[in-house]
Amino acid sequence: MASAVPAASAVRTHPVLADLIPASRLRDVALVTGGAVLTGLAAQLSVPVPGSPVPVTGQTFAALLVGTALGARRGFLALALYAVAGVAGVPWFAEGSSGAAAPSFGYILGMALASALVGALARRGADRGVWRMAGVMVAGSAVTYAVGVPYLALAAHLTTGQAVALGLTPYLIGDALKAALAMGALPAAWKLVGRRG
Repeated sequence: MASAVPAASAVRTHPVLADLIPASRLRDVALVTGGAVLTGLAAQLSVPVPGSPVPVTGQTFAALLVGTALGARRGFLALALYAVAGVAGVPWFAEGSSGAAAPSFGYILGMALASALVGALARRGADRGVWRMAGVMVAGSAVTYAVGVPYLALAAHLTTGQAVALGLTPYLIGDALKAALAMGALPAAWKLVGRRG
């Protein structure tokens, strides 16, 4: 007797930009390392925010682009490498800092999770269109803040309201600009390589 339960429909997956490079273990190591280095370089584009221990940096933008371009697994590994190396003393966190003591370290942890999320969304084709890419950036930023703001509150002994005022609100305009850049950059990259997946 046939089952009355319909079979689960398979989710269609797409290549991410990194998949255009011929597959090898060396490729994956180079992409993960390169993603970590790119994030570290972008973190040096840093502007202090008066009254907040969290500067505006290019780090979040880089982390989300790394996840989108590399896919969930490699994107997460790149950001995990970035975090571990920074904790071990590589001075590539914002403003050339390192270690896990900074109140802003929670954002780095959040970026690793966000990189995995946006990579998974890209694998489902969300990096191919302008508006879908905007949604990817919003989702990735939300995950980053969901970890970073509570960590800031705990590390700096702030109330939730204070942490939101110091660690979220001042960055929303910058996040909108980053989303606008990504909305153009990733779909344009796919058009440039001439593959829609």
